[in-house]
Amino acid sequence: MSGFPSFVSAGEALTDMLRTGSDQWRSQVGGSTWNVARVMARLGVPSAFAGAVSLDVFGDALAKANDAAGLDARFLQRYAKSPLLAIVHELHPPTYYFIGDDSADLHFDAAQLPAGWMQGAQWVHFGGISLAREPLAGKLVALAEALKAAGVKISYDPNFRVMMDERYDATLARMTALADVVKVSDEDLAGLFRHDRIDASFAQLRSWNPQATFLYTRGAAGASLYQGERSWQASPPKIEVVDSVGAGDASIGGLLYSLMYRPGVDGGEHLRYAVAAGAGACLAAGGSPPSVELIESLAARTVLFV
Repeated sequence: MSGFPSFVSAGEALTDMLRTGSDQWRSQVGGSTWNVARVMARLGVPSAFAGAVSLDVFGDALAKANDAAGLDARFLQRYAKSPLLAIVHELHPPTYYFIGDDSADLHFDAAQLPAGWMQGAQWVHFGGISLAREPLAGKLVALAEALKAAGVKISYDPNFRVMMDERYDATLARMTALADVVKVSDEDLAGLFRHDRIDASFAQLRSWNPQATFLYTRGAAGASLYQGERSWQASPPKIEVVDSVGAGDASIGGLLYSLMYRPGVDGGEHLRYAVAAGAGACLAAGGSPPSVELIESLAARTVLFV
């Protein structure tokens, strides 16, 4: 259906408060699911972020960035509640906690989205801390179930954070079972399953939905794609990393773009595109989404191996 975005990412948009000195801070717009929407929009896909932000200066910055990214503003809700903040008090390695009691993101209401939007959606993405924060998490799982019943494809990236303890286990299993595509990293698996038997954790995750496509990333060590009995592996191209923030969000965006617009290629070529997208995000600071041209140039230097 024309008039609605073909891609929607539902979850959280937040403000990163980065400590840059003993008494100095700077703010940066962010949020895993919001970043994925920006990636898709940068690739030219009609996209939207479905979530809620505050009515204060932090929410204003997110709304402005949402518009600048070309995302459909009808899907962004705003409430007179406190902002969701990620306090990053150490940068190397990143050490953080979240402030967001009764914050605007928790008041997202899927019933207030534009009427008929599901008929226009091809893919809807879920993940991030939004699925670990009630009552938002329950609303999003219910939305994913409704979308699945309507025949809309679902992608899921848990994107492990410290709040995802044993209370998150049921959500992890349910969202994995609902998803057509699951993206997970080795660090995610260690955190989500709370042990270092990474291969066993990945096998467990796949057992919950053997029909799904799984993108398994391992940072500089490369990535793998699994579809049923078939799998492909790839090494990233050699680049000078400026900032790895947003690389995971870019990789799932690259994969989804390839699945949407290059349906005739095999899993190896989809993986090549995903890895190249992740690498492209590392070439600029602050989670800058890569362009199609950049991804295609990096994909040509991305090595597939058996």
